[in-house]
Amino acid sequence: MKYSSVALLILSSILFFSCSSEDTQPYIEQESIYFPPLTSETWDTKSLSEIGWNVTEQQPLLDYLEIKNTKGFIMLHNGKIVVESYMNGHTESSSWYWASAGKTLTTTVTGIAQDEGILNINDKVSDYIGTGWTSIPLEKENLITNKNLLSMTSGLDDTLGEDISAENLQYLADSGDRWAYHGVFLKLQDVIANASNQTWNSYFNTNLKDRIGMSGAWVPLGDLNIYWSTTRSMARFGLLTSAKGKWENTQIVSQDFLNQATNSSQSINQAYGYLWWLNGKSSYHLPQSQLEFNGELISNAPSDMYCALGKNDQKIYIVPSKKLVVIRMGEAADGTNFALSNFDNELWEKINLVIN
Repeated sequence: MKYSSVALLILSSILFFSCSSEDTQPYIEQESIYFPPLTSETWDTKSLSEIGWNVTEQQPLLDYLEIKNTKGFIMLHNGKIVVESYMNGHTESSSWYWASAGKTLTTTVTGIAQDEGILNINDKVSDYIGTGWTSIPLEKENLITNKNLLSMTSGLDDTLGEDISAENLQYLADSGDRWAYHGVFLKLQDVIANASNQTWNSYFNTNLKDRIGMSGAWVPLGDLNIYWSTTRSMARFGLLTSAKGKWENTQIVSQDFLNQATNSSQSINQAYGYLWWLNGKSSYHLPQSQLEFNGELISNAPSDMYCALGKNDQKIYIVPSKKLVVIRMGEAADGTNFALSNFDNELWEKINLVIN
């Protein structure tokens, strides 16, 4: 094919200016995620003004948190601390309970165990802890998988209280047919202990806690097993999750598993993954209720946010689009609640004034 001299001149001019335009574009380096040292309380910070946040709205946010019975509050941006405050008698070294926000610790350790090949979430629970762990007929018990425990779809009666002994685990529906917030998820800790030939505490410490520099301990409370730690340790876990399961150069839990965990796990409650709550869905269910509510879980929060929510307003909010992790520990902001409360929406109204 032959080109005229004019056409060649035009083509060369286009290529020249195109290359020149690309070459002169400023190179903007993407800030990598920061991870605090494993064996030190050192944690790098950055100012609100560095990332363009509204400095004048920080103190009103902290004042609001204090009157709402908050004890510890942290905001991370790309891993670095931007806001950290302790109030109402709490300090950086004080421990507090995670309540149901700690469910997501069990989620992550389940993912680690599956990554290691010692369990499969699609297997039935009785493959790991034997039959008779409920009082329901064997053919119904054998329908319940580890995934059903992660997604709150065991079908077991959630109206009988927190007792998860066999006699209190009774049939209400086939697994997968009903979503209900239930403490039976704790059976996953027995599954992991048996699958690993270790105690739950030992496997948790070795495979998660120690690898990301967390402090804290599991404290048995009746039939419950509640995690207690500093606010910074909760922030470490939030950072790990926001970094897609990676801590510096080490993949602690697979990104594939976390993707499953932080997306709708079933069709009944769109706003629930594997023990994680999900914003941005068209409807949601609440604990202790079979009602479906239209709209987003927390309308003032970003749609891509997912969160760990615990009794009396223990919170881990993760917002990928904002590179943001928010931690709140303390007493109930208003009245006693199971997980979600009006406080979530009010708090996000205040947070938005800071980050926007």
